[in-house]
Amino acid sequence: MRVRTPMPGRNAVPEQRPRRTSAKQGESPFRALPSVDELLRDSTIRDGTELEDAVAARLFGDVVARARADIASGAPLSRSDVASRAHAAVQALFKPRLSRLINATGIIVHTNLGRAPLSDATIAAMAEAGGSPVSLEVDPETNIRGSRMAEITHQFSLLTGAEAALVVNNNAAAVLLALAALAAGTQVIVSRGEAVEIGGGFRVPDVLRQSGAKLVEVGTTNRTYIADYERAIGPDTGALLRVHLSNFRMIGFTTAPSLEELVALGAQWDLPVLEDVGSGALLDTARVGLDHEPTLQESIAAGVGVVMASGDKLLGGPQAGILLGQRRWIEQIAKHPLARAVRADKTCLAGLAATLRHYLRGEAQRDIPVWQMMSATPEDLERRALALRNWLMGQDIELSVVGSEATVGGGSVPGQTLPSYALRFVPSDQQSCDELARRLRLLDHAPVYGRILDGGLQFDLRTVPPRDDDDLLESLRRVLSRTLTD
Repeated sequence: MRVRTPMPGRNAVPEQRPRRTSAKQGESPFRALPSVDELLRDSTIRDGTELEDAVAARLFGDVVARARADIASGAPLSRSDVASRAHAAVQALFKPRLSRLINATGIIVHTNLGRAPLSDATIAAMAEAGGSPVSLEVDPETNIRGSRMAEITHQFSLLTGAEAALVVNNNAAAVLLALAALAAGTQVIVSRGEAVEIGGGFRVPDVLRQSGAKLVEVGTTNRTYIADYERAIGPDTGALLRVHLSNFRMIGFTTAPSLEELVALGAQWDLPVLEDVGSGALLDTARVGLDHEPTLQESIAAGVGVVMASGDKLLGGPQAGILLGQRRWIEQIAKHPLARAVRADKTCLAGLAATLRHYLRGEAQRDIPVWQMMSATPEDLERRALALRNWLMGQDIELSVVGSEATVGGGSVPGQTLPSYALRFVPSDQQSCDELARRLRLLDHAPVYGRILDGGLQFDLRTVPPRDDDDLLESLRRVLSRTLTD
């Protein structure tokens, strides 16, 4: 005989399950959650900000949803806790995330911190262009439409000897555009050792595919000869590509053809030679004690058809992709439909032009921050570090001055370092380096990004402009002195 289990009815006793409790025994912890309407009615949460109801409702909805998830994970939250979170969310909404900070990492061109800091003249030029109408595509003399590249082309022509120039939003776009305009549907020959991946998963083979060109690798990873390129040229070849190795280097048993050999081969077959030099150097890095980094003018002098580079690395300007070279190739690139999609805006062009004027006046090493930092002497950095330490020692903060090694960063001059000096703080066992570094990063004014090394926090002076020393002092004092009294 089969026994049937009665279905729960109105009078059935429900199954008893364990429930999380809040402050009141037996009460669901989710009862602590205020509704979005309750948060909207609480005027203290918006704290006088002119936040529209619809925007506030979406923001508070996210806050409540996250609080619900935290309670489900076992976190004890009260109504006041959730209200405090809502208030913090409103405050965070009006605090710019991209605000000024102090880079004390020892990495000059730090990609995660915005790459090249700009000169005062460049900042002023970008602000003026952004805040008013400018003669972007009109000739002031004739009042007819002109090219937005007129000034930049003239400057680069004087600095490098290039016949023409084009500026787009970054170097990845410059490479993609050049390949799409000059080699779509054809084969592009590149050394196997240069089919590389650089930062952010940017792979040369992937870019070639996106451009519509077909990659033809020649040689081996470590040795490629000009004869390898020559044997690969055929009726479907559209260009020869050379890629600077950017953020790594190969040493030992290596061979690569010279740029002049590659240009001569291209001329023989009427093929454009495209070169991605990456860093955009206009000055020789050997003058600051580093290995020589290829310069834009060297590539132009060698006869490269199109050289591509970043504006915000060793050039020291705003983010931009620069294409320089022979007029017939640059004009063909400029006419491609993709050129409009990736072109630079007026603020970028104004900033880049202002940066180039530093080079034209011979003041780049003195006035462009990237070159200022690379040119700083170890003696001057040690003097600054000792002065900062002495001031902080008076605040009962134990810091030492140590020698350090700074890098250029941004994929420029890989494997090379510059001698530097840093302030070093070793916390007690009760305070971790990670927590101290977090507190420094979260300061409202002049947050500091340092480097954790061998159990201590280091603040490298090579990447801190001297004008930021006072702010660095104040930020370290606020966080480190509080640590010692905790």
